[in-house]
Amino acid sequence: MTEPHDEFECEPIRGLPERPPPGEHILWQGAPAWWPLAKQAFHVRAVTAYFLLLIAGHGAWYARETGTAPLPVIMSPVPVAVAALALLLLVAWLASRTTVYTITNRRVVLRAGIALPIAINIPFALIGRAGLRIHGDGTGDIPLGLMGSERVGYITLWPHVRPWRLKAPEPMLRAVPDAVGVAELLADALEKAGTVRGALPAASGRTNRPSPRHRPEADGPSAKMGGQMATQ
Repeated sequence: MTEPHDEFECEPIRGLPERPPPGEHILWQGAPAWWPLAKQAFHVRAVTAYFLLLIAGHGAWYARETGTAPLPVIMSPVPVAVAALALLLLVAWLASRTTVYTITNRRVVLRAGIALPIAINIPFALIGRAGLRIHGDGTGDIPLGLMGSERVGYITLWPHVRPWRLKAPEPMLRAVPDAVGVAELLADALEKAGTVRGALPAASGRTNRPSPRHRPEADGPSAKMGGQMATQ
């Protein structure tokens, strides 16, 4: 179930929709770095390259048609390009400011959303595998492969989702500073919880996929309750 929260101020603990139950405690909280998020999720470099090609092509076409290439005409697309890039950068910055990733000893929580904030609770019992992708700037992505049929929609999760996994969306902690340390912490928490072998550091630009967890021979009522994923 997805329950939007109109204000972050109503959170009893920043990043969590409610106080953790007895026995649960926060291991780590963080947020995506805004500039890496802008590059990786909002593709500002590709958009910049597109507008540069557009400006160059516009100037070349005008020069061919008229025999002249006055600078004001060549640069006429620039205001649109600047506005588009500024909008992308603003949205990336807001996405970073309004996102909180939380890892407890029992679950991962993604609180995100600029206009319509939501909190997505992912119990460890649902995590079938975890991975780690390191980027050149030192940040990294930690995708979470989920077990079972319950899924949160790709659009609902974006940009905190593994790219192009449309049929089986994988929530992802994106553009995380010190991703190796966070992945090791998550790996340790998952192992202590007796679920999946957690994310391990991977080479730059590649994703490491640990072996899936061993499924229990039978799912009792407690296992089913622990395996439910709720979005609030």
